[in-house]
Amino acid sequence: MKKTILIPILLCTTIIFAQEKNPDLQKQQQEIVFLNQKLNNQQAIISQQKTELAKLSAKTENQDRQIDSLKIETNKNVQNIQTIVNDLGTKIQQTETTAKNSFSKLDKDISTNRLYWIIVTLATLLLGGILYWLLGKRIATSKTDVETQIKNTKKSLEEESIKLDSKLVEVLESQLKLKQEEKQIVSANPTTEIDHSLALKVADEIIRIHKNLQQMDANTKGLKQLSASVKRIQENFASNGYELVDMLGKEYNEGMKVIANFIPSQDLGAGKQIITRIIKPQVNFKNEMIQSAQIEVSVGE
Repeated sequence: MKKTILIPILLCTTIIFAQEKNPDLQKQQQEIVFLNQKLNNQQAIISQQKTELAKLSAKTENQDRQIDSLKIETNKNVQNIQTIVNDLGTKIQQTETTAKNSFSKLDKDISTNRLYWIIVTLATLLLGGILYWLLGKRIATSKTDVETQIKNTKKSLEEESIKLDSKLVEVLESQLKLKQEEKQIVSANPTTEIDHSLALKVADEIIRIHKNLQQMDANTKGLKQLSASVKRIQENFASNGYELVDMLGKEYNEGMKVIANFIPSQDLGAGKQIITRIIKPQVNFKNEMIQSAQIEVSVGE
């Protein structure tokens, strides 16, 4: 430490002496003074770190002593547990020996008559199990037959329904043709009032047939032909100036001119209102409504 203090003093003396002889060394003198100050600061930091290191060493030694104490306690606990395990093993072995002796004595006490009844009971249970299995198999077979019959009956009904709807579509197409001829007559005579009853009937039937088609199997006989006929009659319907407003699957709002039935639904978000069924469609003629829709609205809870 004394040497550290003497070095700056000697340097300062040397710098002062050098300044008297060479003023150009003043800048170097300032740099040396700055470096000496920085060196003193670093030595103070090192001294502080040595103090902290000594504290950490003392703390580490204390922790090592605590760890050694815990190891001793752990070894004692292990020895105690081993003693308990040995005692339990001895008691378990004694209990096992006693149980074996008891079972052996019980086996000897069972008489031939009791063995006979056990065999009869087991045979009865086995026979009951076989009968239950046979009965279950018979019921499953009957159930399959009933399901097959229901499926076949449903298929027959769907095919018959398609035939009837196809005939109905043919009739409606014929009536629409007559209606178109009547329209030409009405156009020639502006005072004649247009009758929309047939058009409204056609609209209702189109909606009904569409609903039935959506519920049928795609492989049902005659389904494609009926779909094509319905598409054709819709095009004819539109060519006569009529429009079926598509509302299915759209969001309901209070401003709609419809008759609405509201049904709660857990499949929608709270407050959501979606049109899920068209009971009667909205029909427009030349962009003017001639029939308001009757719909079913699902409301989210």
